[in-house]
Amino acid sequence: MRCPTASLLLAFCMCLSAAPVALAQQCPASVPAQGAPPPAPSPVFPADNWWNTDIRSAPVDSASANFIAFINNGGTRRLHPDFGGEESPGSTAIYGFPYAVVGGTQAKQAVTFDYWDESDGVDPATGQGLPFYPIPAQAIAQAHWVEGGASGNVDQRDDSDRHLLMIDCNNRHLYELYNVYYSSAQQRWYAGSGAFFDMNRNDRRPDTWTSADAAGLAIFPGLVRYDEAANAAVAEIKHAFRVTMRASNGYVYPASHAAGSTSGALPMGARLRLKTSVDGADPALRTSDPVARKIFRAMQKYGLIVADNGSDMYISGTFDVRWDNGTLNPAFSTLSASDFEVIQRGWKPAPAAPALNAVSASPNPVYGGQSSTGTVTLSAPAPAGGAQVALSSASSAFSVPSNATVAQGASNATFAIATATSTVAATGTLSASYAGVTRTTAFTVNPTPPTLSIADASIAEGNSGTRALTFTVTLSRASTGAVGYTLSTVNGTATAGSDYASRSSSETIAAGQTSKTFAVAIDGDTVRESDEFFLVNLSAPTGATVTDGQARGTVFTDDGPFMSAPLPSNPQGSTAAPNAAPVAAGQSNQQVPRPQSATLALVRRHWALAMTRWQRLFGRVLMSMAPPSARTTPSAPEAAGECRPREVTRSPVLRSDALRTRCPTRRRAP
Repeated sequence: MRCPTASLLLAFCMCLSAAPVALAQQCPASVPAQGAPPPAPSPVFPADNWWNTDIRSAPVDSASANFIAFINNGGTRRLHPDFGGEESPGSTAIYGFPYAVVGGTQAKQAVTFDYWDESDGVDPATGQGLPFYPIPAQAIAQAHWVEGGASGNVDQRDDSDRHLLMIDCNNRHLYELYNVYYSSAQQRWYAGSGAFFDMNRNDRRPDTWTSADAAGLAIFPGLVRYDEAANAAVAEIKHAFRVTMRASNGYVYPASHAAGSTSGALPMGARLRLKTSVDGADPALRTSDPVARKIFRAMQKYGLIVADNGSDMYISGTFDVRWDNGTLNPAFSTLSASDFEVIQRGWKPAPAAPALNAVSASPNPVYGGQSSTGTVTLSAPAPAGGAQVALSSASSAFSVPSNATVAQGASNATFAIATATSTVAATGTLSASYAGVTRTTAFTVNPTPPTLSIADASIAEGNSGTRALTFTVTLSRASTGAVGYTLSTVNGTATAGSDYASRSSSETIAAGQTSKTFAVAIDGDTVRESDEFFLVNLSAPTGATVTDGQARGTVFTDDGPFMSAPLPSNPQGSTAAPNAAPVAAGQSNQQVPRPQSATLALVRRHWALAMTRWQRLFGRVLMSMAPPSARTTPSAPEAAGECRPREVTRSPVLRSDALRTRCPTRRRAP
């Protein structure tokens, strides 16, 4: 994808974000390779790219005759193949465009550009090149890697266009440089401009931007290639060809850049089409050479695109020593500019009317009561206002809305498929219709599966060893096949390993059965603690669905009450515990056991009440044990020196009914 603003590093971000194509690409056995066949598929850009557009139905431009007259320039301008092999056997100078096929791991090189603000692989903040172009090291000192033939370290920028084209055969990426030179002294590449193209996409250069070509177009897809033209296995060439003109005037789609303003000249991006009949005869048949004929047929179907200033009607092609210019040149010269017509400038094919391609459902099949999603797909984006696709169901087992609307510009839409619970399987036809075309698919609703649930369970902990806490998994109804599920324990307040043994296992309820039990081992102890719990989860059901997939396992403690604060101290002289019951004569003092299943809150309320009673009783005991002077004021007889017996309050602690005197025994006077 191209970054949104022209001021950003367009191709650099494109390369970083583009994922490699998931196809087995046709890379040469050894890379880099000069002039190897490009990676499949062919043509090298998508079928709907402007280079690959069928222009046979395109209208003729109203100024076509004037443009052709300008090209003829008062005479007859013949076609010429601007490609071939070496100028002479073994020479450095060559005809046509050489190109390099490299692998996806080819080291990237930074290039310093003259027109950096319209080039890819540049830091926009500094204008300096970044490591971006996969230039093979062979291009520095070896001939025939750069246009013209001389190696990259030979500076011919003033005499030739010196293009360098590179194809990453793993990722189907195209890199093109214009007017290159490698400075051995600085060990750096220089170029006029550079461009990146993802051959998996139809990305066009921003308006007013050049490329390695004057028109802002890619060069390689418009070249006549030997592997296409001379290959008998290739029935036809399926793309247009690059052509140059001595002058140009502005630009039109698909070009993005102007390179002249000569009145009467064609704009960059203009298309010419070879006529199918001239004076009642097919001009493509003027030659008997099959290679030239195949090239001419492509000119009739895909045409020529004006891409650069140069010689009039020079057709660009690849450098390949297998070309036979002794045959090609005479064949091309049988055609002249007058055998062509200019199609409407800026013409684009009308979008194809969308047709209904398919209707589908996912998931399919489903269980009764389970929903599904349907999708209708068009062959092309929906027109303005969208496309309304009619829907219908031929079965009572499922229902669909009456229509689905594909939004303008979109090519598909989804809709809901509802099903009812059922005990039998049913298959029906789901139909979709649009613009006279109906597509169908079979949709199956299987019997609604039984449901799984698991019940809570509880058990007293025990003081030692282990006890089995049994859980029951229940099926809502018997199934004709086995029903599987996975169970696993999860800690709550109880901890696996100390309170219970964790468990995780896959279980099965046999066909015809409706339940199954399993046990979890509970560890007994004598630690005073509150009740604890853990959870058991059901998951991954097969042959059923889960309605209640979690159970709670409660472990009741039986080790006496659990207190969050210590008991008060025993009253002085008492041997009974605060929570002890009265002890009958002749019995030992035993603690009252905590009820096995009493609610903890209720136990705590009883305990609070007992504590209050103890506090009151403890106060009375203390009062009975206090000195007389601190307990009461002496009576009048006591003040007069008399002593009389006084009844002492009974105390359950002192356990005495005797009368006590507050005065010492006096002797009688002799």
